[in-house]
Amino acid sequence: MLLFNPVVVSVLLLVILCMLKLNVLLSLLVAGIVAGLTAGMPLYVFDPESWQGVYLGGLPMFATEGDGIISTIIGGMGSMAETALAYILIGAFAYAIGKSGLITILAQKVSKIVGNNKFAFIFLIAFISVFSQNLLPVHISFIPILIPPLLGLMNKLKIDRRAVASALCFGLKAPYISIPAGFGLIFHNIIASNMTDAGMPTTVDDTQKVMWIGGLSMLVGLIFVVFVLYGKDREYQDLEVPGVAPLDAHVSMTSEAWGALVAAVAMLIAQIITTNLPFSAIIGIIFLLITRSIKWHEIDEMINGGLDLMAFIAFVMLIAGGYANVLNTSGAVEHLVNNTASMMEGSSLVVSSIVLLAIGLIITMGIGTSFGTIPVVAAIYVPLAQQLGFSHAAIILLIGIAAALGDAGSPASDSTMGPTSGLNADGQHDHIWDTCVPTFIAFDIFLVIGGVIGSVLLS
Repeated sequence: MLLFNPVVVSVLLLVILCMLKLNVLLSLLVAGIVAGLTAGMPLYVFDPESWQGVYLGGLPMFATEGDGIISTIIGGMGSMAETALAYILIGAFAYAIGKSGLITILAQKVSKIVGNNKFAFIFLIAFISVFSQNLLPVHISFIPILIPPLLGLMNKLKIDRRAVASALCFGLKAPYISIPAGFGLIFHNIIASNMTDAGMPTTVDDTQKVMWIGGLSMLVGLIFVVFVLYGKDREYQDLEVPGVAPLDAHVSMTSEAWGALVAAVAMLIAQIITTNLPFSAIIGIIFLLITRSIKWHEIDEMINGGLDLMAFIAFVMLIAGGYANVLNTSGAVEHLVNNTASMMEGSSLVVSSIVLLAIGLIITMGIGTSFGTIPVVAAIYVPLAQQLGFSHAAIILLIGIAAALGDAGSPASDSTMGPTSGLNADGQHDHIWDTCVPTFIAFDIFLVIGGVIGSVLLS
């Protein structure tokens, strides 16, 4: 049965464990092990010369051959090594920038711009984060640098941080979904190339004509949660954030602040040229030292501060890579899509589009990346959607939205981990209930609605 597919079982378990407040890292490990066991993978593979295998209740918990779950998780962690390293280095850079006073100055400028209008602040944050995907493709690296110094202002305005988490997630996702520039160009190219490989020639010009529907759906969702769900005042304690001066502190452009500004520009240029986050962060740190914004004897403090900010997120991303590797290695994802395809024969376009998007949501919630999900779903969606009567434009929309769905609301997505890294700098923002649940409501629900209506109208 579909409900007992390893992907469905493990993703549901992951969500339940996270909502029950089990640590996200442990939840991912448990979900990965359960996914492997339900797919028939042994928990651990021993050397056959020294172990003959142990079987418990007919379930091959241990074996002497095949792919072991633990080794598959460890092997998959390597796929996220670059991301994890980037997070650690960005955290160190963010700590140093914060200590220089540069971001406090920026926060005070923002405070003057928005005044006492908290909605202006929330949409300003969304506007700033939009540029992180297209115009200046720095992705989440700006969040641990910009957001912690602004927490004092948020507290003063009594802003519900769940609204800010939604605004940040909107800026991280909507631009690449709808606009083929920066990370968006990568996303649209992946859709076009994989649809072409699946037998339906597609160009980026084709994708940009329809994927704006996804961006519009997310904008509606953002407006809904900001004004309806999380528009009321919410009280937070004014707690000290390590490395960040209070909002009302007197700061000026010192030599350290100017040095930090030079380092930030250098890091930005390096990232635009190389599109490599770890290398860019290293360049930024080198310029911090060259400009003496950070002294040699302060390097340990900078690294430790960066670890405090981002180490947990880095390890979660590593485990997420291992979990995704279990899902892919077990063949459960392909099995899920194939079973769903056989169930939908003869269904209406509305029902078919809902089911297709639901499968995309489940897959991406588990794998945690919209970019990596496209090759999985495109190979099946193209022939299946054609058979069901969807047009070329509708299939593009279904694949794009199905891939993007799990990024919002997934405990292991950088689109949720990034906002949490900034908003929880003072320990008052819960990753699951204050980031994942709000972003799921804001974007996944409205993306499904937009995807269903759009795909049916386009067909």
